[in-house]
Amino acid sequence: MPEIVTSVPLLGAVAVLAYLLGSVPFGLVIAKLMGLGDLRQIGSGNIGATNVLRTGSKPAALATLLLDSGKGAIAVILARVLVGEDAAQLAGFMAFLGHLFPVWLGFRGGKGVATYLGTLLALAFPIGAAACLTWLVIAALFRISSLAALIAALIVPVWLMVLGRPDMVVLSIALGALIWVQHIPNIRRILTGTESKIGKKG
Repeated sequence: MPEIVTSVPLLGAVAVLAYLLGSVPFGLVIAKLMGLGDLRQIGSGNIGATNVLRTGSKPAALATLLLDSGKGAIAVILARVLVGEDAAQLAGFMAFLGHLFPVWLGFRGGKGVATYLGTLLALAFPIGAAACLTWLVIAALFRISSLAALIAALIVPVWLMVLGRPDMVVLSIALGALIWVQHIPNIRRILTGTESKIGKKG
């Protein structure tokens, strides 16, 4: 963990603002604007980019991916510039929580993979790049987005130690644990061989 140097009230304000930013359901908004329907009634019912892709619209899926990852990155960057490194890690965590449990959708959100990767890229670009590369390799080999996310989340703490960022290990374990919890239904489908492949229309 980074050294805590910011006052508790200021950290509290950072946490609330980052959560609200993270809770914006961009996938749902984009799907509605592009006439793709309600994502919660399509495919897996998830509001993330993978499920947007199941509508058959690659532009919508790309926009969702960029915006969902961007909200984690923006929360981190603003907190770092305006407050400090301790606030940056907190902001990344809270933006991630906002995506998973958005107040606007009754605390039922996405699975957080794009926001997770965007947060890592902003906190420490080499770590984020290593996580993205891990995701890409597993996704290319198995064509299963959820499996790629699970393995990437599992390996990130190792990347942190190898690349000299032990201060982020606690955060990465917390984020990774939430990724795994959110993917429990996917894990069951992976084990039974029924998990959807990347690009399969929902």
